[in-house]
Amino acid sequence: MNERFDFSATRLPIERARHTAGFVYTSLEVLAAEKERVFLKDWLCVGRAEEFKRAGDYRALRLLDEPVVIVKDKTGRLNAFANVCLHRGVEVASGSGNLNEFMCPYHGWLYDWHGRLVGAPYMKEAEGFDPKSCQLPSIRLETWAGWVFVSFDPAAPPLAAFVGEIATAFAPMRQEDLRVAYTFELELDCNWKFVCENLLDFYHADTLHAATIGAYYVTDRSRYRLLPRGSFVTAYKTNTQVDGGKPLFGPIPWVADKGEDFAINGFLAPNFSLFARCDNINGYMTWPLGPDRCRMICYHLIPPAFFADPDYDRKIQRYRVFQQRVLEEDRGMIASLQRGMHSRSYAPGPMSVREIAIHHAINGHLDRVFGREPRAAE
Repeated sequence: MNERFDFSATRLPIERARHTAGFVYTSLEVLAAEKERVFLKDWLCVGRAEEFKRAGDYRALRLLDEPVVIVKDKTGRLNAFANVCLHRGVEVASGSGNLNEFMCPYHGWLYDWHGRLVGAPYMKEAEGFDPKSCQLPSIRLETWAGWVFVSFDPAAPPLAAFVGEIATAFAPMRQEDLRVAYTFELELDCNWKFVCENLLDFYHADTLHAATIGAYYVTDRSRYRLLPRGSFVTAYKTNTQVDGGKPLFGPIPWVADKGEDFAINGFLAPNFSLFARCDNINGYMTWPLGPDRCRMICYHLIPPAFFADPDYDRKIQRYRVFQQRVLEEDRGMIASLQRGMHSRSYAPGPMSVREIAIHHAINGHLDRVFGREPRAAE
């Protein structure tokens, strides 16, 4: 990645800017640089703290081929460490569940909830081997508003500084007091950045989502907040994401005074998107599986009181079905975007002023992967 690429047209002010080159979305070399320069440097959201209820609750993850295990210890603290046995590198945990210790399935080495080696069969004869000095590499873990983040970079700033103004914008939602109603995953035939950009794209809602959410949006460009690293937040007006657009459980009590059309959209680069409505929050994490494929993990959060509704199951299913319907509307379109990036006929087209968030996110990402360049004057 030592070459210099011409992104000057993308770096122009939004009124004159053009989208960027197709190889940014198709190149294995670019993906490798994104891993090293972005994903291994930033804080990455990996779930909710409430998913770890008891001591010993754990989850094994692979984040861009980096195996990680997260576990809750007896003090209630969440710990993260590399899921790579100190003997031959085999993953010591898989899936999720509850365990008293982690055992490498290959040779039986044992690790506790802090990643410390507590057992290694037939190793007494190995000269200089001291199991007490052996520990799986720890990975930084912090939480914000009930969300769990990890960072592979020991020098990364504290999570609070990383989240920055997004925390202020979403503070009224009190996400730490919300609970997970459901989660689901989608695998999509496109570059991971297209998913993040699509979630920022107000421009397409009127067309692609005309039968679902498109009729509800009222955007106000003056309220867009462009944040460091391509992150973004805006408040706007729209109905909630369910058929009919009216909250089925009523509003979240602590934001009821903001009205049923209250909404906030936030993007925390590189891959975490949040959508707040008067009655719920949807969180999306998007992970590369290759240049042309990615996984989206979706969370739907509601207040604890909503779970007591006698008609809860039917109502929450309506939210899930509607949310998945909107995402299925996107699925084919972003796959078509990806195919376009491979075409020799593709030439980056001009941006609309309604793509200001995408413009900001793309340029923030280009700065980090290819190096910062002077921006054209407004």
